[in-house]
Amino acid sequence: MSRLLITRGRVVCPAQGIDRVTSLLIEDARIAALDVAPRGDERIIDAEGMIVAPGLVDLHTQLREPGCEEDETIDTGTAAALAGGYTSIACLPETDPPVDTPAAVEFVRQKAARARHCHVHVVACISKNREGKELAEIGSLVEAGAVAFSDAMQPLSNSDLLRRALEYCLMFDAPILSHPETSELSRDGVMHEGRMSMVLGLGGMPAAAEDVMTSRDIRLAEATGGKLHLLNLSTWTSIDLVRRSKLRSVPITAGVCAINFALTDESLRAFDSAYKLNPPLRSAEHVEACIAGLADGTLDVISSGHAPRAVEKKMQELDRAPFGMVSLETTLALVITKLIEPGRLDWPTALAKLTINPARVLGINKGTLRPGADADVTIIDPRVKWTVDPTRFQSKSVSTPLAGMELTGRAAHVIVSGELRY
Repeated sequence: MSRLLITRGRVVCPAQGIDRVTSLLIEDARIAALDVAPRGDERIIDAEGMIVAPGLVDLHTQLREPGCEEDETIDTGTAAALAGGYTSIACLPETDPPVDTPAAVEFVRQKAARARHCHVHVVACISKNREGKELAEIGSLVEAGAVAFSDAMQPLSNSDLLRRALEYCLMFDAPILSHPETSELSRDGVMHEGRMSMVLGLGGMPAAAEDVMTSRDIRLAEATGGKLHLLNLSTWTSIDLVRRSKLRSVPITAGVCAINFALTDESLRAFDSAYKLNPPLRSAEHVEACIAGLADGTLDVISSGHAPRAVEKKMQELDRAPFGMVSLETTLALVITKLIEPGRLDWPTALAKLTINPARVLGINKGTLRPGADADVTIIDPRVKWTVDPTRFQSKSVSTPLAGMELTGRAAHVIVSGELRY
């Protein structure tokens, strides 16, 4: 029986309400117990001064394989996740062809198993080929191992299709992950529509493009009782819509990408395509609304928004370059630097949005240090200062608006299924 003992760390498990300095014992890929003294036959990790947390769980990762391996592969993407402290990721079907068949689900699962970095939970398409016309074979995809459904960054404009998807997924207790965007309003935009886009003379993506679709999605979730998670909210109106809906006990959850509470649209003054993101970097009042939504519990999840794109694609003119950035290796540090250190969130609250909350959205048994649970653990050094150097990323892509920025905190050790893998 293999034994691994983590000693003297501050164990923070929001799922159990635990926050104290103690030891954590892992035996044979399972959490065995807390408050255990060494007996001499275990491997010991001294975590003094560090945070011992459940393995991080991400709801928004694009691995880009199959079809876009110049951007990222399952191997490099899962290695990046591990380096960022993630032990489980939800892989969005932003691929070519999209993940809309059982064979495609099995392909991703097998490739991830061979990579042996972190757990990969497959999110399959809502509609065939992500065209928004015909419902995918939901039942067959669930049987193949899909845990959730989404058309990824392709807005689902067909309201009837989304209604039927919400109803059908109730049979399998599977959530719909929706990217709320009205493409007719945001088409041809490259940044947030506002004063800065006018000053720079760049096409804008209005906040209303998100707000209109957020309102529709919430209403359909309320009408059907289906499980809906709103990915990547970034506007104060959308966040307020969620806040009011939760008061009516509408069965929805919502999340935000870390970059949307870290930077504003002022960054686009550089005319650098690294800042071209979807949802776009918003103005200061929207950034503050994101932070307030995290603080009051309106926003349940912090996601990475990992959307890698090859350097040759990002080197095009701003209006032609694709949206996206690599973020699996910087999200934890952004949370510490922008939320925890300034006192906007405490450690248990922040970690809940990175662990147990996304795990509950997906319906997977992750995000906890409860005895008997899978031994997925992230040990975080909350004090280390480091400068973002994308050339040292595990990811295949290097496009990030954070290059050269000094951040605080990062994963020091990552344990997956009882194995120290990072």
